[in-house]
Amino acid sequence: MTSPFLALPGAVADASGRVAAHYGEPVVEQRMLAAGRAIVDLSDRGVVTVTGEDRLRWLDSLTSQAIAHLAPGSSAETLLLDPQGRLEHSMRLVDDGTTTWLLVDGEQAEPLAAWLDRMRFMMQVEVADVSAQWATLGQLSSDGAKLVSAATPHGVPLMWRDPWTVVQDGGWQYAASAEHPGVAYPAAEMLVARDEMPALADQALHGELAVAGTLALEALRIAAWRPRQATEADERTIPHELDWMRSAVHLAKGCYRGQETVAKVHNLGHPPRRLVLLHLDGSAGVLPDSGSSVLLDGAEVGRLTSSARHHELGPIGLAVVKRSLDPQAPLAVRIDAEGESPAELIAAAQEVIVPPEAGATAGVPRIPRLGAVQR
Repeated sequence: MTSPFLALPGAVADASGRVAAHYGEPVVEQRMLAAGRAIVDLSDRGVVTVTGEDRLRWLDSLTSQAIAHLAPGSSAETLLLDPQGRLEHSMRLVDDGTTTWLLVDGEQAEPLAAWLDRMRFMMQVEVADVSAQWATLGQLSSDGAKLVSAATPHGVPLMWRDPWTVVQDGGWQYAASAEHPGVAYPAAEMLVARDEMPALADQALHGELAVAGTLALEALRIAAWRPRQATEADERTIPHELDWMRSAVHLAKGCYRGQETVAKVHNLGHPPRRLVLLHLDGSAGVLPDSGSSVLLDGAEVGRLTSSARHHELGPIGLAVVKRSLDPQAPLAVRIDAEGESPAELIAAAQEVIVPPEAGATAGVPRIPRLGAVQR
């Protein structure tokens, strides 16, 4: 359904046509959002609820994060993996003591709810896709201040705080940066009833509530090295490649689907691909789209997953590249032209997020093959 915020002056719809990419001043909106003075309409996202006394223990047994004892009002992030450890669903969780609320990208809600419903067996849980009743609003809030009051259906505000700001208990960070940019990304998401959205849009219309478009949030997310399933992931993604062990995986919890792959790659192997930040040449005034090829000497070495114009860093993007790619290699992003026009190449400089040597943390010495000659 189309958001009432799209009726605000200057609103330009994003690719989904359901929420605003911007309201006419993308850079100004980005600065307001970064300063904690604006909200962003994320009402195209989905919401799934799980109720019943077994809900947290059940979700804990299925997913990558330790959430069995999640306290009411606390936030978490967890991943649903397939048996080979590949990402199927990412979930942002908040529990209010009665219900666990799963905040997901819009296209995830229906298949996730259907899969969870099939996995109930004898557990005392109920699953529902409630995306039609609840809308998501976002903001950045370093001091915990809320520009919009989150719903409190059971007395606990439904406000999810992004755990990306610090490495979570049981997690692991591959990025070697001394000052991880995620520290400066205190993102939060609030749930409000959809029937309250017109009134909030009216507040924005009368200057009582500042708003920013999704482009603003996207630029700040990319600069924080923050992965998102809808953009960075594909059918082959494992958490290690995106440094998602930082916030969504507990390495010492009990069994769950895909745990063997998570442990094996982390302890003994290396992820086959790695996430990088690309600083893009902006002299041509062109921003490459997600999915564009990342090239080294004309050969494809990865794919651009997200791109944006940051208010301080300029044109930037996230890309997933081959693990073996030299971090110092001069890269280019190809923009495919229409018709017979030649493709355009945008120069790109790599900033390492997941290093080539990520993984193999156990340091187990290689055992020689039987009969091998020792030198």
